[in-house]
Amino acid sequence: MPLVIVCGFPCSGKTRISEELKGYLSKHSKDVHIVSDHDHYPNRDIAYEDSNNEKELRSSLKATVERLLSKESIIILDSLNYIKGYRYELYCVAKHNRTQHCVIYCMTSVDKCREWNRVREPLQRYSDEVFDGLVMRFEEPDSRNRWDSPLFTLTADDQLPLEKVREALFERNPLKPNQSTQSQPLLSGKFLYSMDRVTQDVISAILESQRVHGVGQPVAVAHSDEIFRSMRPVTMAELRRYRKQFITYTKMHPVEETEGLTSLFVQYLNNCLQIT
Repeated sequence: MPLVIVCGFPCSGKTRISEELKGYLSKHSKDVHIVSDHDHYPNRDIAYEDSNNEKELRSSLKATVERLLSKESIIILDSLNYIKGYRYELYCVAKHNRTQHCVIYCMTSVDKCREWNRVREPLQRYSDEVFDGLVMRFEEPDSRNRWDSPLFTLTADDQLPLEKVREALFERNPLKPNQSTQSQPLLSGKFLYSMDRVTQDVISAILESQRVHGVGQPVAVAHSDEIFRSMRPVTMAELRRYRKQFITYTKMHPVEETEGLTSLFVQYLNNCLQIT
């Protein structure tokens, strides 16, 4: 189910918006969670005056979102979420879970936020130094960025467009995971061992052929239908670099049988050397 990212300056009305949205979405789902930085660090200054504490807070919030996000739940993340890179990470979490997401930006003026901050309880209040630092570092969401879209921007006097938010969360197609957001397949130890041995054997055969027969001679590699061909000398460092690239690619796109690994690696080397 969907992920809603609420962002804005400190004391910009994010919690009020989150609670209002939860009340509305509860009509459509019984499992609506608000994940809030209040629950992780009740004292605002302790959370944000130290960079290590802030990193720990962001990691904890993201981990909680990942744990709670499921087909049955709706997650509302009530936090500053002021770093665009962090909002992108949350977008990737939504993609990985094949669900919808949206961003609600509380665009309350700095003066109004400062006024609201000063009337808060001591533990919930930001010091002027921390408040100013967070405002200065805030990276405003942009609907042109896929991780900030769909974007709902609200001033202090605006009403939350509940129906439009509902449509964005329930009537749009879920995000589709891509290679960067999907878990890579686990490979057996036998496959990894075979790949390591095969690629090492091919490199040894090529270097030995260059030493004995010179450069430019075709190299027939054992257990391969492919012939290695190069009209220039190939160094060990170059072959090792191509080997590393091949292993990385093969881990991401594993083949079903290990018997063809030798031919695949020789073919890969031929293609790389033709390009260079």
